[in-house]
Amino acid sequence: MQLSQMLFNTLRDDPAEAEIPSHKLLVRAGYIRRIGSGLYAYLPLMWRVLQKVTQIVREEMNATGAQECLLPQLQPSDLWQESGRWETYTKAEGIMFALQDRQKRELGLGPTHEEVITAIARDMIRSYRQLPIHLYQIQTKFRDEIRPRFGLMRGREFIMKDGYSFHTNRDSLKQTYQDMDRAYRNMLRRCGLKFQPVQADSGAIGGGVSQEFMVLAEAGEDEVLYTEDSQYAANVEKAVSLPAEAQPSPFTEYKKVETPNTNTIATLCEALGCDATNTVKNVLYQTIYDSGMTVLVLVSIRGDQDVNEVKLSNELTALAPEYGAKAILALTVPDPEAQSKWAAKPLPLGYIDPGLGDEYITQQENLAPKFLRLVDKTAVELQNFATGANETGYHMMGANWGEQFVLPDRIVDVRTAKAGDRAVHDPTQILQTARGIEVGHIFQLGTKYSEAMNATFTSEQGEELPCYMGCYGVGVSRLAQAAVEQSYDKNGIIWPVAIAPYTVIICVPNITDSQQMEVAEKLYQDLQQAGIEVLLDDRNERAGVKFKDADLIGIPYRLVTGRAIKSGKVECVERATLASEEVAIDEVISVLQKHIQTALNA
Repeated sequence: MQLSQMLFNTLRDDPAEAEIPSHKLLVRAGYIRRIGSGLYAYLPLMWRVLQKVTQIVREEMNATGAQECLLPQLQPSDLWQESGRWETYTKAEGIMFALQDRQKRELGLGPTHEEVITAIARDMIRSYRQLPIHLYQIQTKFRDEIRPRFGLMRGREFIMKDGYSFHTNRDSLKQTYQDMDRAYRNMLRRCGLKFQPVQADSGAIGGGVSQEFMVLAEAGEDEVLYTEDSQYAANVEKAVSLPAEAQPSPFTEYKKVETPNTNTIATLCEALGCDATNTVKNVLYQTIYDSGMTVLVLVSIRGDQDVNEVKLSNELTALAPEYGAKAILALTVPDPEAQSKWAAKPLPLGYIDPGLGDEYITQQENLAPKFLRLVDKTAVELQNFATGANETGYHMMGANWGEQFVLPDRIVDVRTAKAGDRAVHDPTQILQTARGIEVGHIFQLGTKYSEAMNATFTSEQGEELPCYMGCYGVGVSRLAQAAVEQSYDKNGIIWPVAIAPYTVIICVPNITDSQQMEVAEKLYQDLQQAGIEVLLDDRNERAGVKFKDADLIGIPYRLVTGRAIKSGKVECVERATLASEEVAIDEVISVLQKHIQTALNA
């Protein structure tokens, strides 16, 4: 491709809306252009990158025996109501674009396709002989992000590969899950990325087992906790660990003490002269279920720990049937306005004790009649601890479970693991932290959707059984930007060879010099014939402008038909290292082929 013929221009300054390096560089280098909030056009250079990523994904999926298809982006609400996720996606998380057609039928733009594929399986799968089967698609998805940011990282429209498998049993599902683990590792390696697979929370997709694939980068939105022995890695939402041992309590008797201005653990410890591990804090949450029921949840946890709201949400979701519900619509710490709707009297916020009385709750429709009390494991073994006194400005010290306070029946693990904690698998291993960009996620869904939507098969014994399902996603456009976030310098993008829009760019310093142009055009033709993708910068621009643009757009190898052609050579510059060498013109192809092969095998 001749650059003079391409829709291409670069910007000197960073775009105002861009916050992270990859977003700034993709806009400045002419890869993407913002059309609206969270909406981007993929310009010619970017589309070539996306095609490269897509082809790698397609090849690895096909190698596992998965079959490509294409599912509708517009989905009827009836399917989502069958699975119980319509309210969750349109109201609780609010990420689905929902609309009505002219017949007043409710529809959604697909953020994911579990319901659609399960409906197809229900209609077409009859016998165990048809299983296992694995279908996937590569297409545009839509999510109404409350705060679109970071370019393609959190857009409202994006390209994704999503696959779905159906099985007769859990062992078959596990085999495909393992196949996808290998396939995803291959995809990311082939794309030239450094990545970390991590245990993850399944979120609104569901299922008990899932794994994320994180591209490691400082701008990553997710925190990854891992051990140096490579035996453990997890998203912080899912991570587990051993907390620090509690310090011996300095309190020897149970009594109430005045503690003004101590509504935080730090100020309380300073006032009482104790360690945070000697305290129990009690956090109040308000949960709204899709049945309309509101449940007030009091969580008691050791004072040096924080509640992991994803873990808490999972615990409360498991309790949904007790409240005639399937899912949670909202989980919040109730502000004064929320409290005013159900509080019978003012709550002593910051000073609540584990036995906060049910008399604080008014009796009204769709409100659980009493507090749901949960205690985190970190607080269960504490003795002679300090905690709230249900009176502003006062705390109790020297308290014990089974004496002053009843230990809640529901003991849970809802603490947030953090860097510095000891690992569960080996307490000598200490959790480390890194930032990551999620580019892939695989799930063992089990029978969540097949049971809800009656997707069954007839077994060899003649029984009608629900299909076991798996789900596997790769963010194609997200992966492309993650590659930039992981590989750039002060001059611009450094594309991995495998997904670069072009492998080589030929820069002609002076297009009015006939010899420079002649050599450049000959190399341009020869490289194409050798199967090397090449971009010819034949613009009427100064050499400095061309070199800066070449660095900015990040093409892996630059050939310059400058002064060296007098001695039958051209300059070859490797973008990743900026290493330069002069290469004989008739050896350019063989030299580049060696460089390219080395890069692809790295």
